[in-house]
Amino acid sequence: MRKNQSIIKGRSVFVREGDDINKCLRKLKKKMEESKVLEEVRNRQAYEKPSSKRKKAQASAKARYKKKLEKEKLSNKPY
Repeated sequence: MRKNQSIIKGRSVFVREGDDINKCLRKLKKKMEESKVLEEVRNRQAYEKPSSKRKKAQASAKARYKKKLEKEKLSNKPY
């Protein structure tokens, strides 16, 4: 066990000598995306009223439904 491993917890990527920095950055970015940290920060930057949250969720649900209908419509066309 390394010394640093007990100190650093959470989303971290260890860069060893000879590792590609870009590859390590991609790993870190993926871990951050999976843990939804950046999304949480963006959501907390400004207060959003519960009614506007519901409205936004309903609008996205409608958009998903329309997209699903369009996809079904395209797949049912006889060629």
